[in-house]
Amino acid sequence: MSGELLALVAFLVALTAVSLAAFVTGARRLRLIADTPTARVRSAAQGPVELTGQAALLPGPPIIAPLSGTPCVWYEYRVERRHQGNNGNTRWRTVHSGCSGDLFALDDDTGRCVVDPEGARIHTPHRERWYGHRPNPRAIPLPAGLLEGGRYRYLERRIHAGDPLYALGHFHSQGGADPGPVKDEVAALLREWKRDPQRMAAIDTDGDGQVDLAEWDRAREMAQRQALEARAQRAREPQVHLLGRGTRRGLPYLLSVYPESRLLRGLRWRARLGAVGFLTGIGGLAWLLLGGARDLGLI
Repeated sequence: MSGELLALVAFLVALTAVSLAAFVTGARRLRLIADTPTARVRSAAQGPVELTGQAALLPGPPIIAPLSGTPCVWYEYRVERRHQGNNGNTRWRTVHSGCSGDLFALDDDTGRCVVDPEGARIHTPHRERWYGHRPNPRAIPLPAGLLEGGRYRYLERRIHAGDPLYALGHFHSQGGADPGPVKDEVAALLREWKRDPQRMAAIDTDGDGQVDLAEWDRAREMAQRQALEARAQRAREPQVHLLGRGTRRGLPYLLSVYPESRLLRGLRWRARLGAVGFLTGIGGLAWLLLGGARDLGLI
């Protein structure tokens, strides 16, 4: 088998694999976004949820994008340095990069949800690229066409306070009234106590080394009182809603300044192009197997 045929086969195999992955992920995310109804912060169910609102800062120090100095609620940046290869090709290599991990808020007309951006796939139109001669710029971004000769290239993405925000992730609330049954908290407390030798020794009031039924009934009553007291304390605290990545596999975590309709349109095109690429790769491989390589003179 000639080198040209091997290269063609490798290209078609790679095209097929990449296109199949693009189709599967695009179709799955398209289905998840389309099938998840939009909720309001105040009435959102615990678990996977879709929210829309406005990005907002939380109380505390401001969040400043490090390259441009622009106030925002989230940023991601990268500094690259120009390298000239021996063959005359120019390559950009990352010198340093970073991403904001600060919490911010999503506000709608029913309440506020605290957003943890860690692990999110973020879509935003606020993208800057400019050039300079220092690894750490301290200047307002200039148009990409200026300072093209600079040794350094700066790239920055941001979400600004007041931007419309679409979010798909895992929603949970802390504080306020507890919706779940108290018996679950009692069972969790008893499991915790069983792993604590000192606690079990205190439960064994007669000191015979065994916890009998009467002693265990008293321990259950103690756990119930403790659980009820904890619930009463939490009920007096303000309820805080949180949105994050969650632990459920396969659930995408998305934050987007673009509306849901634009995300769906992009995912449809990704799925379509993935399907076309997959069929093209499979068709090309089948054609080679059926004699196409001989027609091209590769074998």
